[in-house]
Amino acid sequence: MTVLKRYVLRLFFSLKYITANVVDRNNGRIVATASTVEHSIKNSLECGRSCNAKAATIVGEVLAMRLKVEGLEQGQGRGIHVDVNKEIEKKGFKNRTKVWAVVNALKNHGVKVILEDFDENPSRPSF
Repeated sequence: MTVLKRYVLRLFFSLKYITANVVDRNNGRIVATASTVEHSIKNSLECGRSCNAKAATIVGEVLAMRLKVEGLEQGQGRGIHVDVNKEIEKKGFKNRTKVWAVVNALKNHGVKVILEDFDENPSRPSF
């Protein structure tokens, strides 16, 4: 069975780290990932006790580069699906800026991002 929304962006936030994964729902595996846990990313940031939107942007940029290397920046024509409202609700209202920072970084680096159930939401910050 093939899933129409094959590639999905999943975000994880903790007090110290940000992780972004692109999951292939047909095979149930992660095809690309980027995180502030990685030494190469962590050493370039000044997170201290909490990561901010700048760190989220860098995670999005690294994820976009890794998707391009894998040849999945277009999601095999279907795009990378993101349910922004679900991610914001799941992560808490205070993390909405980080969610949008990752999504905008992916878009700005040429990744085809498809926003799910997106209505003009006042929670979206303007960059």
